Amino acid sequence: MDKKLTGKVQTVLGLIDGKELGLTLPHEHLLLDLTVRFKLADESVTAKAMAEKPMTLDMAGWIRFHLFENRDNLVLNDEALTIKEITRFKLVGGKSVVDVTNWGIGQDPHAMTRIARATGLNIIMGTGYYTMDSGCAGVLARKSEDEICQDIIKDVTVGTDGICAGIIGEIGADSWPLHEIEIKSLRASVKAQKATGAALTIHPGRFDESPLQIVDIVKKAGADMSRVVIEHIDRTAYSFDTMVKIAKAGCYLEFDCFSMEGYYPKRYGIFDIPNDAQRVNYIIRLMELGYLNQILVATDTAMKSRLTVYGGPGYAHIPENVIPWMRAKGMSEEVIRTITEENPRRMLTFVAPSK
Repeated sequence: MDKKLTGKVQTVLGLIDGKELGLTLPHEHLLLDLTVRFKLADESVTAKAMAEKPMTLDMAGWIRFHLFENRDNLVLNDEALTIKEITRFKLVGGKSVVDVTNWGIGQDPHAMTRIARATGLNIIMGTGYYTMDSGCAGVLARKSEDEICQDIIKDVTVGTDGICAGIIGEIGADSWPLHEIEIKSLRASVKAQKATGAALTIHPGRFDESPLQIVDIVKKAGADMSRVVIEHIDRTAYSFDTMVKIAKAGCYLEFDCFSMEGYYPKRYGIFDIPNDAQRVNYIIRLMELGYLNQILVATDTAMKSRLTVYGGPGYAHIPENVIPWMRAKGMSEEVIRTITEENPRRMLTFVAPSK
């Protein structure tokens, strides 16, 4: 394995020093097709009409409570609009964005390079297989663990026309009970982590037990737990006790649903999703227990309704709204920099391969 990655961050335009990252969003989607999540609420004429209606600004109120019931909402495919939207993040001090759109939801390496050049942002691309219901099931069932691992290693070290991924994930593991082919994908991703020195970020299911099962699987597979990110903590770990257990395992806890307020995913059961103030409260509690260096924050913007043009808060929500709220809650500038700059830098910087 080529050791040139060690100590560097790999963007779609090449290797950089971690100190160049600055304010970083560690979990976003600039372009993707998330229609795998589309689901009609019922079979009524009205529901069917709303499902196929192109997204418009006047739908903002309705879509807030029906995120997965409009097909167009689940597709980000306008490159010019993406450039405009993500530039707002840059204008308020943003420097780097991790796009974790991987296989199954439309990874687009060439588009990522165009967006990086157009905006001047550092863009880090994800790799690996998303959830089995995203169209990856057939591939994951057919391929061996080693073959899946080699797919990921190649995307990190060779890439597409030289455009290489800089993080493994987001790896789909949201079936419950966790399906054997997603377990295979997790184990393969751990092997790729060890072989490349990349960080590994994982999309868990929407049950309190799901992230704990994932932590157990990747730990037994030999993962570097200090370089494992458990995503969607704020819609997955429904008890603070679970958050603490994940933190004790050494993982990063990624609160990446900031700005998703009034989100009620009944299709997965009845769960209480925190608002942004509660997210910050959880982070403060984890800090008090000594886990500051394991906290990441992002917005996981993956729908049109989250963009400013459709009435959403956009990619700049963290610096525009969350950081001021952190200050108001007594978090120091040093703590905020640790969460928004230092933790992503450490996570994204490659370490020496372990095998």
